Amino acid sequence: MQIQLFITGGTLDKVYNPLTGELVFDQTSIPAMLARGRCTLDIAVETLSLKDSLDMHDQDRTNILQRCQSCPATHIIITHGTDTMAATAEVLGKHISSKTIVLSGAMIPYTVSHSDALFNLGCAVTGVQLLPTGVYIAMNGQIFSWENVMKNRDAGIFQQHATNSVY
Repeated sequence: MQIQLFITGGTLDKVYNPLTGELVFDQTSIPAMLARGRCTLDIAVETLSLKDSLDMHDQDRTNILQRCQSCPATHIIITHGTDTMAATAEVLGKHISSKTIVLSGAMIPYTVSHSDALFNLGCAVTGVQLLPTGVYIAMNGQIFSWENVMKNRDAGIFQQHATNSVY
């Protein structure tokens, strides 16, 4: 099985700029993360953008949707910023039913100590192989269906909207 991994940006791929004190985009960390995790799967990596998800608009989500629809892979991982990840998952979930798509990201950049990025990516890689067709978010060691997930900004985690089951 080949897995397509689309990179769209988000905190996962930000790096600390010591001159400005800001977190900025330089290049993706995904190939380094897959190597560090000793991943041996057939994963095609493609960068669609390096954007903070707060800077994503409807056209960005449409581009992600079109790329997912047009790629031949039936198993797709998307790295994405956490602030609007659920909104992108909703767009995909409403339009794609024949593929397994897992979105993931990080609250702390991969390049910063104590990051959750590698763990979340590992969960997404495992999830995309085992889940039935549909659109999911893999964060905090859990997998959520697109229609029942939200980011709890106060707690800094993803959670269900209601008491529906989590995989």
